[in-house]
Amino acid sequence: MMRFIRVLGGALGAILAISLAAASPSFFDPSVAGRLILGAWIVAWAVVGYSILPHITAELAMRLMRGVSDLSTGEFVAAIGGMLVGLLMGVLLGLPLANFPDPYGWILPIGVSIVMGLGMTGLTVAKRHDLLVAARGAGLVRPPVEQAGGTRTDGPVVYVDTSAIIDGRITDVVASGFLYGTLVVPRFVLGELQHIADQADAARRTRGRRGLEILSLLQKDPRISLELTDEDAPEIDAVDAKLVQLAHQREGAVLTTDYNLNRVAQLLGVRVLNLNHLANALKPAFLPGDELSVKVIQQGKEPGQGVAFLDDGTMIVVEGGGSFLQHELVVIVTRVLQTVAGRMVFAQPRA
Repeated sequence: MMRFIRVLGGALGAILAISLAAASPSFFDPSVAGRLILGAWIVAWAVVGYSILPHITAELAMRLMRGVSDLSTGEFVAAIGGMLVGLLMGVLLGLPLANFPDPYGWILPIGVSIVMGLGMTGLTVAKRHDLLVAARGAGLVRPPVEQAGGTRTDGPVVYVDTSAIIDGRITDVVASGFLYGTLVVPRFVLGELQHIADQADAARRTRGRRGLEILSLLQKDPRISLELTDEDAPEIDAVDAKLVQLAHQREGAVLTTDYNLNRVAQLLGVRVLNLNHLANALKPAFLPGDELSVKVIQQGKEPGQGVAFLDDGTMIVVEGGGSFLQHELVVIVTRVLQTVAGRMVFAQPRA
């Protein structure tokens, strides 16, 4: 097809050269030199047509098709709707402009229609999420409902960070029913996860592959809706900042275990679902005077201290428990310290 277009372009260039020469017969004389000049003229135009026509036809069409195929369904619908609205506005504005004398009478309406059509197309694509929220608020669009097979597509929109995917506890939270709605994983988060899975370091490579397996499990889970989106914030470089910006635009939340991302999102007014905070909140509460049965497994930092751990990972610092290594004993809670890393319980052996 490309060869045919090039040959066609060469033929059209030659025809155009002959037409121009016929329109100005005085430009070429019938002498041998004039015929050589005429031949060179036709060949030059044929080469121009052979070179240019594919770029303004086939390649332009392929770029347009690739651009349309890269658009998500929401972006495509928003682009078509915006173009129709822009062309309608261009027609309404072009009617009075058509009364201008020629050539302005036909140039201005066409120019206004092109500008309004392209402008409204870009505007509706950029503001598609805000328009969808406004349409739902006005009752023009119904929110998604439960689909066949039990998959829920209603509820909040939650953007998932790479750290939450790699952590793995997200599957247990979904299974418990506390996390519902639509989990959104942008392509740049998926790309970061794939980059981690391709690392030379074995530990990082294992974490990345585990994250990809977690995403596969979430896709198959009928209790949650997982959306892989092409949304992006090209003006922002950092992945965390992109995620917060997209969540802010869709009035959604961010699911993460990253402390810094948690703080940034809170500063921008974006709701944060932190798995570490959830885990700390679900740990059993201890009050001074409570009795626990623990096994001291190691020495503490201070002389005479012993350290024990509960099944959920809570650290128990036993004052005077250093002499009870590898022994079960009953301790009494004296105080509880809540830190960023978790809960730490101080206790002493029961008399």
